[in-house]
Amino acid sequence: MVAPVVLEGTLIDKTLEGTLIEKLRKLEALHAGTKIDGEREAARRAAERIRERIAELRGREHDVELLYSLPDPWTRKLFTALCRRYGLTPFREHGRRRSTIQVRAPKTFHERTLWPEFLALSKELDVHLDELTDRVIREAIHDDVTEAPEATTKALPAPATFDAGSGQASSAGTSENGSKSGSPT
Repeated sequence: MVAPVVLEGTLIDKTLEGTLIEKLRKLEALHAGTKIDGEREAARRAAERIRERIAELRGREHDVELLYSLPDPWTRKLFTALCRRYGLTPFREHGRRRSTIQVRAPKTFHERTLWPEFLALSKELDVHLDELTDRVIREAIHDDVTEAPEATTKALPAPATFDAGSGQASSAGTSENGSKSGSPT
């Protein structure tokens, strides 16, 4: 049974999480070329088939090292886990950005299996995280989760600021004596 999560007195059903896990397993099975139903067993067999494919490719071609730039921490975690699932060792050389992940594997595997599967899984994860984020914000903070609209005018007036020390509001960039400053605070 999936345990519910309580957020500020609101119940958030975690069935969405179960649905995501099921979708991710099906996507993995699809990329492995298996037609076996039965969730965990199918996922295990799919990973096994892909590891076998890597071993077969390594018999025909050399490993190449490719760099993947993944600025989002969720996609990095997903990509790293996917690599490890298939027996690959993701790494980052000293001095590289945190967003860079390096992997050594046959180029054919990179192009035909690893990257396409990652893209499909990442898309599904993005949809799930977006739905979950909207739901949590709607329940806990505010019903309107739409993006801020684009301004219709080119220049907006300077925002008002509040000086807690004097208790007075003033326009940004102007001090008490009316002189302009380079900082709004």
